[in-house]
Amino acid sequence: MSISIKTPEEIEKMRAAGRLAASVLEMIGEHVKPGVTTEELDKICHDYIVAHNAYPAPLNYHGFPKSICTSVNHCVCHGIPGPKKLKEGDIMNIDVTVKLDGYHGDTSKMFMVGKPSILADRLVRTTQESLYRAIKMVKPGIRLGDFAEVIQKFAEQHNYSIVREYCGHGIGAVFHEEPQILHYGKAGTGEVLEPGMCFTIEPMLNAGKRHTKLMKDGWTVLTKDRSLSAQWEHTLLVTEDGVEVLTLREEETDLPRVIHHSD
Repeated sequence: MSISIKTPEEIEKMRAAGRLAASVLEMIGEHVKPGVTTEELDKICHDYIVAHNAYPAPLNYHGFPKSICTSVNHCVCHGIPGPKKLKEGDIMNIDVTVKLDGYHGDTSKMFMVGKPSILADRLVRTTQESLYRAIKMVKPGIRLGDFAEVIQKFAEQHNYSIVREYCGHGIGAVFHEEPQILHYGKAGTGEVLEPGMCFTIEPMLNAGKRHTKLMKDGWTVLTKDRSLSAQWEHTLLVTEDGVEVLTLREEETDLPRVIHHSD
């Protein structure tokens, strides 16, 4: 398995793509409210990305028909924007990938429509915390299984299950490349991280069982038991002594953009 190590020039392009992807999620927030349709949100994001001289990578990717993924409530991932209106209390993941100057930035965020239930709020926060705990471990020399185990244990401690069919991935000039990034597993297993690797971590946690169901459209993934699901995602760069979060948003004040590990 060949994992690409990015050159300094490629890393600069990854930074620019990551910043743009983050800005899409920052921009769309004010538009997420009861009564709006997910296809309206898709159009706003599409126009914004194109206006910034980039391309929305999901559009026509293996036939995906829209520019972003909108996964509402019990939709785990890859929800296709459509005419259904959001309603008070919904939770929704918006997943954005931009291709800028030949390189990809990939990130997703959970949005609350109005006031969420206590159950939904707790699921969303726990999922984000599982991502943050994994990111803070990333540095050269650790293995993929080291942070995968941390995500799994943290989720299961809170009585949530981890979706296993879908995972994070290497990223660069190619949207999805090696390695696959699992969100469950055992410490001490998997590839060893090296400086210059870029990949996404994007845990999906379900309030019920982990099992999923793929709809007839070939994209939309639902929880089999119709329980709520949440996901957060960042694109990361392994640095010489830690990690850089390429898709960090300004609101994320409790996660540093660059984390150094002295040991």
